[in-house]
Amino acid sequence: MRPTTPQLTISRLFDAPRKLVYRAFTDPEHLAAWWGPIGNSLPHDEIEFDVRPGGFQRWTEVNAADPGLRVHVHIDLTDVVDGELIDGVMRVSGRLHQGIEPFATRLRIEFHDDADGRTRLEIRQWLPEHLARPSGEGWRQAFTKLDANLANVRLITER
Repeated sequence: MRPTTPQLTISRLFDAPRKLVYRAFTDPEHLAAWWGPIGNSLPHDEIEFDVRPGGFQRWTEVNAADPGLRVHVHIDLTDVVDGELIDGVMRVSGRLHQGIEPFATRLRIEFHDDADGRTRLEIRQWLPEHLARPSGEGWRQAFTKLDANLANVRLITER
């Protein structure tokens, strides 16, 4: 978690306004609709947020194929700028997939306005190197769900 260069860097464009994409990361109901690999879920009674510098985000992710695989995510937020930035230390524990051991990672998420009302998301993670590839795949699957969720929210809002 100490290297100066992140082991995982993701830049992703979403067809939704920045305010909505930021809310997808900071509102428990929104996060529960898209977080994690396809099929996994977040029990609503196991989500707790206090999104501010010095605050936290905590939730449990349940594996669809094996409900005994329960991942506990705790983020201690060090820097938060409303609509622009979430930065902190994420600790992942519990019974993890494929025998992965609990770990900690610095996580930095930046939200940027892009053309035509879209949002460019920049994610950096400083994590154990052997976890960069599975973490990248986890983000890819989660973003598939986030795309669908953002489209649904925009449809409801437009009606």
